[in-house]
Parts: sequence; structure tokens; C-alpha cells
Amino acid sequence: MRLNLLCLSMALAFFSGTASSTEYIYRDLMANTLPSPGCAAESEAKETAAKPYNITRFSKTFCQTQGYGWHVEAVKDEGKATCTPCTGANQGKSQCHLEDVIVTCKRIKPGSVGMLPGKG
Repeated sequence: MRLNLLCLSMALAFFSGTASSTEYIYRDLMANTLPSPGCAAESEAKETAAKPYNITRFSKTFCQTQGYGWHVEAVKDEGKATCTPCTGANQGKSQCHLEDVIVTCKRIKPGSVGMLPGKG
């Protein structure tokens, strides 16, 4: 029993040294979010545009437009709120969106660990 345990631990120690870390490719993107669906008072529309949910949702979309495998690493800058006035029955109200949101996206570098079997 002890011999089996000793052999197993030696085998694990031998093979654990061959694993290397995964390498990533990083890319910074700048984009604008879409305006809020309805018209509201300007202060309320700015709050709606700057909600953390909207920033998370749009930053994920920004990275996914780069292609398969891109994910959000960090949001560097949440941008600034820009409003446009509504017309017609909603005159005096506004729709707002965030401009110049900067997001860092990452994906696994092709050929690094986990991408090609048998390659280290």
C-alpha cells in the first residue's frame, strides 16, 4: 500500500513540472452604448444610462464583437453620459447613452496550453 502511494506521488511530481501557464491576448476597445429605450427627465435618463447593469451588458457585447473566445477582463473607463432631446409627445425629456466606454478584452493565445492537445 505504501509502495503504491509512493509511486503515485513520484509520478505526479514528475508530470506536474511539464505544465505551463496559459497565455492571453489583450485588446482595448472604445465604444458607445445604445440609448435608453424610453424618454425620461435628463437626470433620470443619465442615471439609467450609467447603471452598472448596462455597463456590464454592453462591455460583454463589445468583447463578443471581436469574435469567438473574447471575454471582458476589465472596464477601464465608463465614459460620459450624452443626452439627446426627445421630440413629439415627450418634448422636454431626453434619451441618454454612454460615449467612449473603454473595455479591456482577453482571449487565450492560439497554441498555448489548452488549445492544442499534446503541445506544451
